[in-house]
Amino acid sequence: MVTINLTARSEASFLKKLDLNLFLVFDTIYTERNLTQAAKSLAITQPAVSNALSRLRRVFNDELFVRTSKGMLPTPIADGIAQNISAALGMLNASVLEREEFSPASAERTYHFSMTDLAEAVILPRLFPFFEQQAPHLALQSYYTKRHELVRHLSRGELDFAIDVPLIEDTQVSHESLIRDDYVCAMRPDHPLADEPLTLDAYLSMKHIHVSSRRKGLGQVDMSLLKLQGERRIQLRVQHYRVAAEVVSGTDLVLTVPKFLASQYSLSLRPLPFDVPALDLHLYWHRQSDSDPSHRWLRESLLTLFQK
Repeated sequence: MVTINLTARSEASFLKKLDLNLFLVFDTIYTERNLTQAAKSLAITQPAVSNALSRLRRVFNDELFVRTSKGMLPTPIADGIAQNISAALGMLNASVLEREEFSPASAERTYHFSMTDLAEAVILPRLFPFFEQQAPHLALQSYYTKRHELVRHLSRGELDFAIDVPLIEDTQVSHESLIRDDYVCAMRPDHPLADEPLTLDAYLSMKHIHVSSRRKGLGQVDMSLLKLQGERRIQLRVQHYRVAAEVVSGTDLVLTVPKFLASQYSLSLRPLPFDVPALDLHLYWHRQSDSDPSHRWLRESLLTLFQK
């Protein structure tokens, strides 16, 4: 990590030259990688952002951000100071938020989540009854945000949380494991094979539903079967798990889903006759929200609801 060493005299001179608002501009450019987007996020003009960047460059005697076809890329100096600046801004924000009180019973707020259809199907049926009992005036909006855009939306406050598999690595983001669950084969209780041993051959002979928002491509289950040189017969491909469960309830098709989700329906659940990595969903949030009382309350509530 790059560090800047200052003597007592030079430190005083350094601070005189540095407007603390410049830290916020730096942090926003570092997140957005784009001056126009940084200006929108800060609700100021682009010339104001450019002027602030010029001042930062003079203070640090470094370009800090270099314009490329991929946006404003940080220099090694910028990378070296980014985490400390983000942490300092977070501490300033926390010192204000910690003075605020939060009462779930009377609070009115809308939380914004990024979730896949699978996460929605698992999370919302348990979370909203909890809201009705503990925090009846809270609201929630859920929509899917692409992984490469998550950090930017979390840092700008456009998202409060993301629930996704553990593939997001960024020092600005915290995360904890929320749900870990095994896959099962779900079928209607009077399915012709409901009372038969579920062998690999039996599983491959069944007609399957595959749930995916993509037009094509393999899922976790299919990747595991490939290792065994097996391939299931997918007769129906749909986008939503609730629709798939409804179809399974009235046909001979079967559905392979995490047990937590399958248990919500009146279906017969059978362990899979082969190994599939368990579903692992993590709760993500930006570090700047660590000390927000309402944010912390929902974070801790989610972990309690799904880890008990």
